[in-house]
Amino acid sequence: MKLSYFKSKLFLKYIWSYLFILLIPLVLITVFIYENAVSNLRAEIENSHLIQLRQTKNIIDDRMKEMSDVASRISYDERLTSYRVHDPYSSREAIQALDQYKAPNSIISDIFLYFHNDEQIYSSEGMSSLDVFTGKYRFDNWTPKDLNQDLNSIKFPTMRPADLLNRNSFEQTILAYLVPITPNSPSPHGTVMYFIKEAQLTGLIDSILGNYQGLSYIFDNNGQILTDNRHGGESLIEADANSLFGLSPGIHSQTLNGKQHSIVSVKSENNGWTYVTLMPSAQFFSSVLHVRSFIVMLFSIVVLVGAAIAIMLARIQYQPISTLAEFAYANAKPNRLADEPVLQGNELERIRTALLDYSSRVDLQEPYARNHFLFMLLKYGNAQSQTPELLQTFDLQFDRTHHFVMVIGWGALEDEQNNKQDRLEIIELLAQMEIPDLDTYAYSVELPQPDQLALIISFNLHVELQEFVHVQHIVEAIRGNILEMVNVIPSIGVGTCYLSPDHFNQSFIEACSASELRISTDHGTVTYFEKLSYTSDQTFWIPDNELLKLSQSLKLGSYDVAAQIISTVFRNLHTPEISSLLMRCICFDILNTMLKTASELGIDNAMQEMAPHVMFNSLDELEHSFLSLASRICAQVERNQTKKEHSLMDQVIVYIDNHYMDHTLSLETISFEFDISPSHVSRSFKEKMGVNFIPYIWQKRMEEVMHQLTMTNDPLKDIIMRVGYLDTPNFIRKFKKETGYTPGQYRKLHKENELIESTPELVEE
Repeated sequence: MKLSYFKSKLFLKYIWSYLFILLIPLVLITVFIYENAVSNLRAEIENSHLIQLRQTKNIIDDRMKEMSDVASRISYDERLTSYRVHDPYSSREAIQALDQYKAPNSIISDIFLYFHNDEQIYSSEGMSSLDVFTGKYRFDNWTPKDLNQDLNSIKFPTMRPADLLNRNSFEQTILAYLVPITPNSPSPHGTVMYFIKEAQLTGLIDSILGNYQGLSYIFDNNGQILTDNRHGGESLIEADANSLFGLSPGIHSQTLNGKQHSIVSVKSENNGWTYVTLMPSAQFFSSVLHVRSFIVMLFSIVVLVGAAIAIMLARIQYQPISTLAEFAYANAKPNRLADEPVLQGNELERIRTALLDYSSRVDLQEPYARNHFLFMLLKYGNAQSQTPELLQTFDLQFDRTHHFVMVIGWGALEDEQNNKQDRLEIIELLAQMEIPDLDTYAYSVELPQPDQLALIISFNLHVELQEFVHVQHIVEAIRGNILEMVNVIPSIGVGTCYLSPDHFNQSFIEACSASELRISTDHGTVTYFEKLSYTSDQTFWIPDNELLKLSQSLKLGSYDVAAQIISTVFRNLHTPEISSLLMRCICFDILNTMLKTASELGIDNAMQEMAPHVMFNSLDELEHSFLSLASRICAQVERNQTKKEHSLMDQVIVYIDNHYMDHTLSLETISFEFDISPSHVSRSFKEKMGVNFIPYIWQKRMEEVMHQLTMTNDPLKDIIMRVGYLDTPNFIRKFKKETGYTPGQYRKLHKENELIESTPELVEE
């Protein structure tokens, strides 16, 4: 490195700048890391515990729900009714059923079924008396008397805390979960009892603490400790443990046993249980002690490496500045004497002064250079071959999809001074013009002729506009801006629109031709080159889009639209400029369109209805004939649509009557079956039947249920599901609302009426 670099104040500033850029954030980051390492680690661990504890809570909730569902299914299982389990022949089947209910749930150690005031209790292993059961299963804190009382009196699902169970000299900690059956009944007739190993619950939360010491608790909704687990830590006194139940769900910090603890609490919305894990906060600090020595070592290394990098970066940045500074003040004054002192100030100040000098020179020449560049584009084209830097220098954008040129002329006026002033204002207005509504950029080019100005235009074609229409909008917008600004009415020639800016030269020649060949010599005319190539007769032909619109209106049966199109065409034919031959051809266009459309619609007699001499009538008679033909076609279309719709709805009704007992039947399935929209099915069905789809299906199913209630002895649930109704309680409620009886009452009443009709002599007696 040159020693002269260190003599430069700018170079030394760069070195110190890089060092400060490095050291200040490094010091702040170091302090921030050290101060927040503990809190960040603690937050991560606590959030991890919170997530895992919620997952554990969800798993246990799912298992508890499964056990409640099992109890519900047991209460409705015919194999496990009281008379079946007492029956010697069917008791084996009941035991097998209990075993089947036990198998799916992983936390159930054993399952028992007890009926109130019964001397027997049933399990998947068999039937035994209560005395034998209490002798076989002995709890430390649950006496046989209390067990018997709980089995007979409990009315709500209850989980007993973990208790030591002695079974045949084998001890293990068990939780007992008692669910009355039938569930939610105010007068249960029995109890389903589950034995759950404490390890099954504690095992789910044991892994949450990981390598950290701590405790975990599960409280029931009354604050009673169901189970607790110590993970290498000391236990809590009962008062501190009970205080954990009152904590709100989330993360807490609390002093217990004289030590600060981090506590994570989650509460179940299903059963009100609270899950808590806690660990001494001191463990977080011990986890980050190694960070201090690592930070000191890293800080030293970074400072040394950063100093070397700062010198290198300062040299890299200073070298081009030094070279540019030498070039700047060596060329700032080409005629500077050899003994004249160099510019004062540092290198950047010298460069700035030189650039200001160059910029002032460029500003004087830029308008001329820009106009020359644009004129070369008009003369030779090839805009895409220009470098992006050159286009950016002159602030030009040719990235649009369509391009054309227009030539504006205003001729010689009496007041030459005002004309010159107006011309200057127009040039300034159009130098660079943007029309956001039309997505257009325009750039003016002064031509050698003093009374003309060229305008290069680039735009993105709007989807809703045709190309020529879009061009017309742009020309009118520019013309309007000129008229608003100056008191000059220009004559405008417009060239053809091209997709590439390379054809600016062609469009410019066409614009000049249009300006010279304009139809009117008056000021204010706009002439399009594209129109110059058309004959006058072509303007009377009917556009293809109008014929297409006429055809589509006939296909849709819209006579008003068709009549409007036909009337408009004949109104335009009442002009002496149209020859008889051209008039006849135009009429044939309309007739061919209408006959072709009629043929596509299957109306084959349309031509026969037209008189052979119709083409030789007057225009008024011919218009009347065309309107009459359009009316007949539209009327036939409407009749065909009505007939088709009635035929389709007849098929839909037959389909509904055959499938109303299918529970999947809906407007969507019908629309899929017949390839029509659900809304169309609903509307047409209501018009056809006078009732909506859903009430019709309900009535059909209702009638079938009433028929089967009177003609069969099948269970009500089977009948309801057979007719396609899956919600039995809701059906019974609606049945009673409509008939005044429940289905059971309706069946009983019908049988009584049949009995009376079959034995009238009993009634008379």
